[in-house]
Amino acid sequence: MSAATGLELYTATARAASARVIGAYSTSFGLASRLLPRRVRGHIADIYALVRVADEVVDGPASEAGVTAGETLELVDALEHDTLRALRTGFSANLVVHAFAVTARRTGIDEALVRPFFASMRTDARGERAFDDAAYRAYIYGSAEVVGSMCLRAFAQEGRGIAIDAQLDEGARKLGAAFQKVNFLRDLADDCDRLGRTYLPGIDPARFTDADKDAVVDDIDADLAVARRAIDRLPPASRRATAAAWGLFARLNRILAETPAAEVRRSRASVPPAEKARILALAAAGRVSA
Repeated sequence: MSAATGLELYTATARAASARVIGAYSTSFGLASRLLPRRVRGHIADIYALVRVADEVVDGPASEAGVTAGETLELVDALEHDTLRALRTGFSANLVVHAFAVTARRTGIDEALVRPFFASMRTDARGERAFDDAAYRAYIYGSAEVVGSMCLRAFAQEGRGIAIDAQLDEGARKLGAAFQKVNFLRDLADDCDRLGRTYLPGIDPARFTDADKDAVVDDIDADLAVARRAIDRLPPASRRATAAAWGLFARLNRILAETPAAEVRRSRASVPPAEKARILALAAAGRVSA
């Protein structure tokens, strides 16, 4: 067999770069994705890498490099433009964007999912300080729910594939929303103190109470319940990987429920390694941890 050349080699290199991104940035997501077949795992890595790069642009590394707020917004706009062009053409000079476009074109991810994501990234780039209910819902839709829908399209490529219907898409979106809301609680101190952001509407981080925390925890539980009903309909390997991610975040939410609000406000909750291993083992065996 001859060595890959031209576009084939470029695409393989781009997709390898995306795999490095998920390996460097996400322990839990990366571990769960190992339960996926190689082809689907590659698609998930391509999606994750673009999302992570955009998130890093607005969450610190760019400003650490001396990029101004206005220039950060320009970077987000340029990344969106490049991504949308790559969706149309199948090529980008940015390796992460190229890998994403290859996956998007193969799985049916279109502009309707990409544009809301970048709208939420622009919200961060503009330095929005506090959200009302409408802005909160719009931000979660763009930053998390559409990403869940993207991943669902990757899962649908497993084996003979599955037809995506409203229930599956809602489950994927609710799982993405649950992940985001858990991270809002986990990152409350960093978001407020370092980035000056308050995502949770009607909540003053300086006066964060147990009642505030419990309301968010209950909202997350509701999202996880909807997502749980959809997981059983996924193809086998994708079901196991998604069950692992569901289990990890469900456990995080329980830890947050049991942690006083004052502690949530100043430290980041995490699942102990032994518990992570148990959740992953259960998922690998086809069981969703409670």
